[in-house]
Amino acid sequence: MWAAIALQSQISKICMRLKLPLLSILPLLLISVSTWAQTRISGKVVDMKDKPIKGASVSLDNTLDGGTTDSAGFFSFETTETGNQTLVANDATHSTMGMPLVITGAPITGLVLKMRTAVLETVTITAGSFASGGRAATVMSPLDIVTTAGSNGDVVKAMQMMPGTQQNNTDNGLFVRGGDAYEAAVIVDGIVAQSAFASGPPGVATRSRFNAFQYQGVQFSSGGYSARYGQALSAVLELNSTDLADKSNVNLGINMGGLYASGTKRWKKSSLDVGGSYTNLQPLYALASSNFNFYQVPVGGGAYARYAWTPNKNGIFKATISTTYNKSGITIPNPSSVYGDTGFMSKLGDRINYETKDKYLFATATYKQMFKTKYSLLAAVSGSYDSNSNKFGPYPLKTEEYRTQGRIEGKDFINNRLSLMVGSDVQLYGVGKQMDSFHFRKSFDEKIVSAFAEVEWTPKYWLAIRPGLRYEYSAMLKTAVLAPRFSAAIKTGPNSQASLAGGLFYQDAPNLYYLSDITKTPGMSYAAHYIANWQYSKSDRTFRIEAYHKDYQHLVREYYPNADSVFVFNRNRILNPSIGIDNTGHGYADGLELFWRDKKSIKNADYWVTYSFINTERLYENFPVLATPTFIAKHNFNVVGKYFIDKIHTNVSATYSYRTGFPYYDPTLKPLKDNFLTGTTPDYHNVALTFAYLHSFGKWFSVFYAQVDNVLNTKTVSGYRFVPDGNGVYTKQSVGPALYRTIFVGANFSLTQFSKDEL
Repeated sequence: MWAAIALQSQISKICMRLKLPLLSILPLLLISVSTWAQTRISGKVVDMKDKPIKGASVSLDNTLDGGTTDSAGFFSFETTETGNQTLVANDATHSTMGMPLVITGAPITGLVLKMRTAVLETVTITAGSFASGGRAATVMSPLDIVTTAGSNGDVVKAMQMMPGTQQNNTDNGLFVRGGDAYEAAVIVDGIVAQSAFASGPPGVATRSRFNAFQYQGVQFSSGGYSARYGQALSAVLELNSTDLADKSNVNLGINMGGLYASGTKRWKKSSLDVGGSYTNLQPLYALASSNFNFYQVPVGGGAYARYAWTPNKNGIFKATISTTYNKSGITIPNPSSVYGDTGFMSKLGDRINYETKDKYLFATATYKQMFKTKYSLLAAVSGSYDSNSNKFGPYPLKTEEYRTQGRIEGKDFINNRLSLMVGSDVQLYGVGKQMDSFHFRKSFDEKIVSAFAEVEWTPKYWLAIRPGLRYEYSAMLKTAVLAPRFSAAIKTGPNSQASLAGGLFYQDAPNLYYLSDITKTPGMSYAAHYIANWQYSKSDRTFRIEAYHKDYQHLVREYYPNADSVFVFNRNRILNPSIGIDNTGHGYADGLELFWRDKKSIKNADYWVTYSFINTERLYENFPVLATPTFIAKHNFNVVGKYFIDKIHTNVSATYSYRTGFPYYDPTLKPLKDNFLTGTTPDYHNVALTFAYLHSFGKWFSVFYAQVDNVLNTKTVSGYRFVPDGNGVYTKQSVGPALYRTIFVGANFSLTQFSKDEL
């Protein structure tokens, strides 16, 4: 529920495209955001003989905004950018054409771009990153995210339907290409977002904290990502926030989870957005059959404020602050009273009352400036604080996390084929835990200082090269590392290309190992990525196939006196100081992924199909042998389809997701080393549907939406819990989501009157 409202900010844009008497996007949006300024740019692309060029890609350089020429060579698109920009045209049989523009907000029409023949479109690197039409454009836009059935309007949930990710409904985070959840970083405007998910009890997955429509771009790199970022062994999800709002506006909404409201004030060179929400899931849980006992249903609220200012034509300043509070009480199976664990929680019985109160604050400020269209500068700072006051039965457990970060980077566009980017960032973060009942208090503070450089070079139209190097120093570990990165692409045809990517990626150990009284502090782990893909894209149809290999080294490994006695895969545990620990762990991941998307074949329809195969094993943490982790399914398959029905102004979306079972450990099978994680849960099937009906009341616009997740009410099993009775006999209990099937309905209203021209 935490992210989703902002619907009506997109209403006018969709209406213009569909030519309907109303507009909107759909579902499950729970935090309002504002509309953005739209400037229409149109013109024609021709060759040197003034003959129209069909299918040319026309866009503003280094943005997400653009379009494609029709059979007569005409193009038209909208943009939220302002000031000095560069309009770029690309075509498979012509050289790239650039034209400077000054965008003031008034429509720009009648442009003519002439392109020379005999030079092919410049190749674009795509290995490990989902992009179409350029490095900055992504396959899944914010609109894609909220209109995808089963995503619940959640950015991270939507990414779980892309190749390389794992569908997981009991744990938070992105599990990418064999990587654990802590190995994927979420980046907001170049800044790491700590505590990216709302707090919840063990075994209950919660939403991410991000509203898709507060971001103009969502880029997902499943491996081999840029030298700009570090401290992520597997993947990076990058979110780029929106710029100035379009106009003053008010949005209101109500749904089964609560209420929300937002308002926007637009001035000539600045805008201010404010909003708030109240959450109470009592109506939802009253109608649904929960697998857990919520003696206190989740309730909470949130607020945000966002200010944007353009001090000149080529610069923009953005500042955002958001805060949330939520609490819940739930009776759950004791996550530690399994497999013979003898920790303090194992003495609480098979089921315990778990209470959580979460207070979260996140603030960012960024400034971006272009200098004479040749140089760019980005400066960003952030601060966040997350406080969890939890209770395991009678025992209070408090966790506090903080993070501050500063970042600066500059880019020199040396010419249209060569650019150099350099930068540096400093991260200060820490975590503290205390359990006064057991006189346990432990905390750590870390400082990561980084510097990076990356060159983008296109020596020929058919070849692109991007080498990079990242330096990181950990003050806590007193360790410095160098992480080389490299990617390249080569054209294989007018509409196809092959790409390569690779490099080293370092990361500190999970927080668990710095919050225990073990005598040895583990060092950084690293992963080497090797990626190759081939992609074909033409006329809104995209096919890609990608293979990869990951080599994990220096993973944390635990040693116990009796290796057959204990296996607890639980990061909420407190480590026994007597265990041994080192960085001798290792692992690998090999995989093959397919992606197909078609927005052309069926009018008003869009669909995509993804498939992922992975073979991976690890010897890390308290694994006694090399094994496939419990969060890995060998095969993952997704089909997503969307269709807009003009006559009844209704958008329908359907998703089918499938994965094979997860490994699990059966302690009744001996010896441990021969039977560790050899069991497999049943295969997973899920069908989700979303409906959104668009309607206008005079000049007021609304959307009424409904979503059904797990339409067939499949009893999903994510694992098994084996509870001992003290006499060597275990009771086998299935582990599943909090709810099997959910139904969610709501409505959103825009109180802004739109003129006929805007529709």
